[in-house]
Amino acid sequence: MDHEERIALFLDYENLAISARDHLGGMSFDMRPVSDALAERGRVVVRRAYADWSYFDEDRRMLTRSHVELIDIPQRMNASRKNAADIKMVVDALEVAFERAYISTFVLCTGDSDFTPLVHKLRELNKRVIGVGVEKSTSALLPPACDEFLYYDRLEGVEIPPVRPRPVVPEPQPVAEVPARDLDSLSALVAQSVAGLQRSSSGAVTASTLKRTLLRKDPTFNEADYGFRAFGELLRHLAGNNVVELLGSAAKGDPEVTLPEHGDREAAFALLRTVVADLAGTSGAAALSGLKNQVRKTAPDFSEKKLGYRSFLQFCKAAATSGAVDLKWSPDADDYLLTAPRS
Repeated sequence: MDHEERIALFLDYENLAISARDHLGGMSFDMRPVSDALAERGRVVVRRAYADWSYFDEDRRMLTRSHVELIDIPQRMNASRKNAADIKMVVDALEVAFERAYISTFVLCTGDSDFTPLVHKLRELNKRVIGVGVEKSTSALLPPACDEFLYYDRLEGVEIPPVRPRPVVPEPQPVAEVPARDLDSLSALVAQSVAGLQRSSSGAVTASTLKRTLLRKDPTFNEADYGFRAFGELLRHLAGNNVVELLGSAAKGDPEVTLPEHGDREAAFALLRTVVADLAGTSGAAALSGLKNQVRKTAPDFSEKKLGYRSFLQFCKAAATSGAVDLKWSPDADDYLLTAPRS
């Protein structure tokens, strides 16, 4: 138990209930999926929800069954009920942070950007902060401020009711584009992160370290969005596709993650050398500008980020270091020029 995270949970209940109703097909907020998600992250020792409970009378029993303390903020004449609840929640969270040093993680269930300063202050106090909110009503400012952000609509156990058809058929509207969560982009992000950790750290890069790094880059990251039940399953998939290699570690269940030293990287260097040789001929040189497009004409699935490089230039510099190509800056061309050294 000494190694468990101690969690304090604070719910801006009006924000959650109204957001679920308005953006999730009229559904009522359910505490169970949040409780299950937090059970995987530590031991919840404080549970408080803030609202004027006369407006959410039917939700009281559900929250009480989940052992949530209900903090009542009655509506007063000529006063903002919402601001009063927010202020009380902020004061309580800071009080807990200062008085209960054993609490290491604060979970703020809200999508309101007004809580962003509280997130910053808790992190200054060396507390881990997890946010929970309905995706469509969560401010864009809040998730990047947190250590991790969970969208309520994506949690296991949240079943969004189907949208009922309207009696009058509206005119067709353009479909909003949803950001693609594809494995190619994920593979590039993982490889780039592993490469960065290897450069900045003298120790081994473990799976847990990599997961924390991915969450720092994108607090909304969740392997379940890509169809994997656990982070280890995701890593095994990437290892099977030669994006990373998994090695044994002293910590059971926390393997070392590294980039393949051979195989894909050497093949990519050889591909670059071939393309440069074809473009440069026997005596010329190939300019860096436009070279990546030429490489992709030969190998459409080429991506330097999958190999752990932040940019195509960095990839070319690595190829030059390995001797696959020569790379020099040309003031006349105002560009890097590459040549394929003679065997």
